[in-house]
Amino acid sequence: QVQLVESGGGLVQAGGSLRLSCAASGLTFSTYIVAWFRQAPGKDREFVAAIFGSGGSTTYADSVKGRFTISRDNVKNTVFLQMNSLKPEDTAVYYCATRPLWSSVYKYWGQGTQVTVSS
Repeated sequence: QVQLVESGGGLVQAGGSLRLSCAASGLTFSTYIVAWFRQAPGKDREFVAAIFGSGGSTTYADSVKGRFTISRDNVKNTVFLQMNSLKPEDTAVYYCATRPLWSSVYKYWGQGTQVTVSS
């Protein structure tokens, strides 16, 4: 059974940093694309960042480029999202999700972790 568990959310002041973790069981992250999404109250879920397969190529939403960094630890089967220079508009529930390299559908999702940035 595949399970993704996010952690690391919390309350931080604007300009601060948080590091989110997404730990997987039941699959090997190095053969999957892993992404972070977020959903703010009253808004649609949006893509934040992704990391591809074992090579580690990354892509980011324009709104977080230069502030967020996605990385992976294949030994621990964990993906991280380092979030720096946080803004109040980054406040959302953050979800990790994963899909096989050959698929366009994110099949597995975590339960989400709340990030709140105060001004």
